[in-house]
Amino acid sequence: MDNVAHSPGGLARLSTLVGAPEAALRLLVSILLGFPVALLHRYTLYGKDPIRQHVFFIACGLSIGYWNYDCNILHSSTAVCATYLILTVLGSTGLSVIVTFLFNMTYLLYGYYTTSTQDYDIKWTMPQCVLTLRLIGLAFNLWDGQKRDEKLSDSQRRVALKERPSLLEIAAYAYFPGAFLIGPQFSMRRYLDYVNGQLTERDPQTGAAKLPDCVSAGLLRAFIGFICVAVFQIGTLYVSDQYLFEESFQNLNLIKKCLLIGLWGRINLYKYVSVWLITEGVCITFGLTHNGKDQDGNVRWDGCANVKLRRFETATQFNHYILSFNINTNHWCAEYIYKRLRFLGSKMYSQICTLLFLALWHGFHSGYYHCFFMEFLVMYFERDIGPVLKNSEKVQTLLKTRWEARLLSWIFLKFYTFVFMGYSLMSFVLLSFPRYNQVYASLYYCGHVIFLLYPLLAPFIKRLIGQGHERQRSHQE
Repeated sequence: MDNVAHSPGGLARLSTLVGAPEAALRLLVSILLGFPVALLHRYTLYGKDPIRQHVFFIACGLSIGYWNYDCNILHSSTAVCATYLILTVLGSTGLSVIVTFLFNMTYLLYGYYTTSTQDYDIKWTMPQCVLTLRLIGLAFNLWDGQKRDEKLSDSQRRVALKERPSLLEIAAYAYFPGAFLIGPQFSMRRYLDYVNGQLTERDPQTGAAKLPDCVSAGLLRAFIGFICVAVFQIGTLYVSDQYLFEESFQNLNLIKKCLLIGLWGRINLYKYVSVWLITEGVCITFGLTHNGKDQDGNVRWDGCANVKLRRFETATQFNHYILSFNINTNHWCAEYIYKRLRFLGSKMYSQICTLLFLALWHGFHSGYYHCFFMEFLVMYFERDIGPVLKNSEKVQTLLKTRWEARLLSWIFLKFYTFVFMGYSLMSFVLLSFPRYNQVYASLYYCGHVIFLLYPLLAPFIKRLIGQGHERQRSHQE
């Protein structure tokens, strides 16, 4: 089934006016439709019969999906029904996890193979990739639910399921209109707690679920998302993808190119940050993101947070980006891929397999694999040199006694993360080897040279940095 072209209309004219692809604009409008749907649910169905809520979510999710992808939305229905059949026939077993994993990943890759082009595609595979993780996670949670609690980690116990959900519950979980199109990821346990009115306070007299005070928090989060949309739209007017191939960029010196690549990368990151903030705002408005109370007794609405803005904006390490960006997908990969590979006996092997899975989950474009390869190189560098710098008496004394050293260190780290985040993101955005290789060539592959050479130079760098620390240790011995 291929996408049927939508007839020209108001949306097409608007996309021409704002300079955004119609499919992207349609996706944004679909995400925004979550707000009226959330308010309708809030004042008619919240805390009521779960079955009616399931039907409502399925109807809304399918309708929004059909508006975007026509009959291709049935691909997701196929995955939901097939997963339910697998879990019914094989039960909550390790085998059902394997079969669910293989089926959903194969179906997703089939979608990529039959629909992908040289550009970033907004097709039925986009919600399908979100659904793939959701259904695989469901199989894991059911399997964990059959184990003894003492064999599970705290995070596994919180999401484990003792009983298999019904087909209606799985479908409603899959098509939840606040998170169906682009996420965020959340567990079936959270969804069931939500429809059963457990993610809110209850009236002490009637025992009924109170309407949560979440609308203003959801709208505020979405408003911040729209600020990021504006930054992205304005930024691309000055530093677009096409600009990187123009002669005016090619003629710049290396330092200017690196700074512009960093700016280009930050602008592109805001594209993702903006839609995640808006979808999080929708989920908050639904009341799905309830996450207990803070130390002051205020309700926390960060249960589905996908971006930590403060850490993202103040990042001085690549690891800060990982901890603050696409949080739910990273958490999913940590819980269901990385930690499940302990039998390999190596954190490095587990990390490599996790990054390979992430690249494959995104698609077949070589840019995805190159981007995660760069992430591996950079993270190896940071994890290897970080402890040496922390334990170096020379470095630590300088940072503690000289404010100029602290300032220069901060400036250097900001420059490092700013430039090389854009450098690493290049292949993820440009996708095809001829395109991103042309830009990397204009930068003389400086990032590749630095991070690929580091393992060879590491012994000399560590010896230079750690001299004071080594002398101190030798005196103590």
